[in-house]
Amino acid sequence: MAEGALTLRLFLLLCVLCALPSWRWRSSSVSARGRLVHHVDRKFVSVTIDASLAEDQRFMRLLSSPKVRVLAKALSPAFVRFGGTRQDFMEFQPHRRSRPAGWQPRLLSDLGEDLLLARWRKQQERLTEEDAGGKYQQVAFTETTLDELHDFANATGLDLVFGLNALLRSADGSWNSSNARQLLRYCEERRYRLSWELGNEPNSFEKKAGLRVSGEQLGEDFKCLRDMMSQSPWHRHAGLFGPDVGQPRGHGPDLLDGFLRSGADAIDACTWHHYYVNGRDTSLDDFLDPKVLDSLALKIKQIVQEVKRLSPGKPVWLGETGSAYGGGAPGLSDTFAAGFMWLDKLGLAARGGVSVVMRQVLIGSGAYHLLDERLDPLPDFWLTLLYKHVVGTDVLSPDGFSATAGGGRVRLYLHSATPRYGEGAVTLISVNLNKMAANVRVPRRLASRGYVDAFVLQSDRRGLDGLLSRRVMLNGVVLSMTGLMLPELVGRRLVVSKHIQLPALSLAFFVFTDPPPGTGTISNRCL
Repeated sequence: MAEGALTLRLFLLLCVLCALPSWRWRSSSVSARGRLVHHVDRKFVSVTIDASLAEDQRFMRLLSSPKVRVLAKALSPAFVRFGGTRQDFMEFQPHRRSRPAGWQPRLLSDLGEDLLLARWRKQQERLTEEDAGGKYQQVAFTETTLDELHDFANATGLDLVFGLNALLRSADGSWNSSNARQLLRYCEERRYRLSWELGNEPNSFEKKAGLRVSGEQLGEDFKCLRDMMSQSPWHRHAGLFGPDVGQPRGHGPDLLDGFLRSGADAIDACTWHHYYVNGRDTSLDDFLDPKVLDSLALKIKQIVQEVKRLSPGKPVWLGETGSAYGGGAPGLSDTFAAGFMWLDKLGLAARGGVSVVMRQVLIGSGAYHLLDERLDPLPDFWLTLLYKHVVGTDVLSPDGFSATAGGGRVRLYLHSATPRYGEGAVTLISVNLNKMAANVRVPRRLASRGYVDAFVLQSDRRGLDGLLSRRVMLNGVVLSMTGLMLPELVGRRLVVSKHIQLPALSLAFFVFTDPPPGTGTISNRCL
């Protein structure tokens, strides 16, 4: 008996000793990467579809475009939020026409897509006039909207989040849930899996609809929706996100405070919206101004601290965001210049404790979209795709990195790399707002690895005017689709010394990884 016990102890000790080298390696790997600051959701970079698409349901057919589906699928895993200003003017009016099991919308033909896009351009002009006037018409939508959205999400691997109308009110001021109940019932009948939101920017309800809703009442409304979901085995475990308040100013902070006090337990994540500037009176200088970019950090801090104080542990999401509000800035939000705001926002949001960022908009009304009027990728689409290709979920402190240029014009963020690069690999995210190249000092712990894969994005034209281009180069090669095929995103293998160089007015990712034995070098200089 004693010998058996001794043998068992020796065996267990041997197991521990054998595990020590592996444990030590993992531990040193983490310290070599840098200090962990935050961990973001694997769907950190997500997208939206503007609810304006459903004002005339025939435009929902754009989601059946093969091109749109290929591009959207490339961004998976991600959430896709269907909402925006017009969600609070939409009411579900079912036709109650039964569809056979397994029914799917047909994909758009090339001719059908061209005709629909021509009509959509005219529709956008009307939507722009409606936005400028601030008066919105009531919209009835049918099962078709849900069918198209679900089929799109199912085909692309995106997780659908549907925004419900919060302006439907009973006589006592509480939310009238009867219309939402019909909608949830239809989704249950069709076995549609999706998550929910309630209301869009409730701090602006008074401005756009003459109705003021307190944060406490909004919290009670969310509790009502959560109770309704809990009564259904199908919706019981679905996500519920909110309250989608605007950035901290005016009525917003008080509304969020009241909401969290009364309704925080009903939501799975706290959502808010952010834009830097007014799309109607902004300029290229704003898009390159470090002070404008830095303004986001304070707003993130305000929101994150408020949520931590009133609902500790609740994830914070940027539920809708872009460069400029009011539909974006034409000629800026849809050009290479928009990437400086977009990439820096992703860096600041992750570092500040935000877990998901939903980009307005994949497709819909406005000038801040990721796809152009022909449904071709704009520069911010390629930037988003590359981010997902090389940036992982661990947010690290960029200790030891420093840039020669001052004034906040070189912005640096550090993350783990995506799993394709193996354990211990890290990605340096860099934004160079300067009109000249800048050198970045690399800390010894990473320079000693010897190699880095560089992914450098630049406009296809030089100078400040080139920033207004709608075409982008990766390592000197213009990115474009060939038919329905996306190009392979390939980095340039460089030898690392004490510095790496950032070209003027560029956006770049540098992946530091340990190459396999025998890997050759391509270059010892950046572009």
